[in-house]
Amino acid sequence: MSVTPVIIAFFAMLFMMLLGLPIAVSMAAVGIVGGLLAYGMPFINSIAPVVWGVHNDNLLTSVPLFILMGELLLRSGIADRMFGALAAWLGRLPGGLLHTNIGCSALFAATSGSSVATAATIGTVALPSLHRRGYSMRSSLGSIAAGGTLGILIPPSVNMIVYGSLTDTSIGKLFIAGIIPGLLLTGCFMLYIALNAIFSGNAIKEEKVPLAVRISLLRDLVPPATVFFIVMGSLYTGVATTTESAALGVVAALFFAWRSGKLNLALLENCFTQTAKTTGMILLIITAAFILNLAVSLTGVAEAMTKWVTSFGFTPTQMLLILIAFYFVLGMFMDVLSMMVATIPITFPIIVAMGIDPVWFGIFIVLMCELGLITPPVGMNLFVVHGIRPDRGSIRDAMLGAVPYAIIMILFTLMLIAFPAVATWLPSKM
Repeated sequence: MSVTPVIIAFFAMLFMMLLGLPIAVSMAAVGIVGGLLAYGMPFINSIAPVVWGVHNDNLLTSVPLFILMGELLLRSGIADRMFGALAAWLGRLPGGLLHTNIGCSALFAATSGSSVATAATIGTVALPSLHRRGYSMRSSLGSIAAGGTLGILIPPSVNMIVYGSLTDTSIGKLFIAGIIPGLLLTGCFMLYIALNAIFSGNAIKEEKVPLAVRISLLRDLVPPATVFFIVMGSLYTGVATTTESAALGVVAALFFAWRSGKLNLALLENCFTQTAKTTGMILLIITAAFILNLAVSLTGVAEAMTKWVTSFGFTPTQMLLILIAFYFVLGMFMDVLSMMVATIPITFPIIVAMGIDPVWFGIFIVLMCELGLITPPVGMNLFVVHGIRPDRGSIRDAMLGAVPYAIIMILFTLMLIAFPAVATWLPSKM
């Protein structure tokens, strides 16, 4: 099969997305038209069993559960108190509260699973305080936008669930694989903030908080830490499946929401409504992705693309470097979910044919999608933090503030290629 129709179909899908058509509609349209041209009406008949199978997959039940878990912790005020506790501990470092942005984003990411939600939550809490204290708005916006990207790397991550469902890769191993890279990337962001503050001569430090006060504030970190260890501990030890660990996380989040005194019908209604909206959007995209996958598999597109790419004789490292450039450009025009579901059916078979670990590739894909979140002109986190800034200014501040973090993420990805055990060692111990 010639790869020309594949390239035409891919760019047709991108064009429809750029026109403003919903992601799911664009993907399903390409899949249905391609299937009809190849097989006619029998292809339409084969779609129904696929869609039914997708929505009866027990694994996808974890998606609304993880979203609900994050909503409960967010709306019960736990994120606000978490920021205050981390500010007391990290504020004395060179760069002051910018470290708190990163640390709080990492901790909230461990309970949210959504980068946009993480950036919006931390931005809402942090930006007014940063503005009052005279922090550079460019640095503040950049650190929050970059910190928000940790939401889809540090588990639990909805995007990892999507990747696992599309590629039939263990969600539990993907979650575990994201822990060490997530912590290391958090450390890299904080190291940059400290070094930049020192060398720029603008090493802002917050007032010292007495040790007794800092210790007492640690209780505000207990809820997110407990939820994280319940979810990841039950997964790592094999006590629970992904869906069961998500359910345990929701129970723990409900308990802490009750302890905060804010658990009532209004809070539950808001949480359930937002969870339903987000889940509906994600599952519709996944359904469209499986329709596209069906067309890809029946028409032999994946096999043709794999043969075509491998005919160039690229080594696995060269292929990954090409994919970094590919996803960097793609991230300028597509959001995370559309980028994942549109490209994985094509790139995954090529990667597997080259002998690359599917779990490692899942972390690689997530990192590339993270990069897209802070890459203009469509970087979603840039628009989120700009929309909640307390002063009037150009979105250029957020874009320029995020550039150093984008460079760090590219360098971190190169390090991950050089040392793949960073992502694969922990899952191998499960």
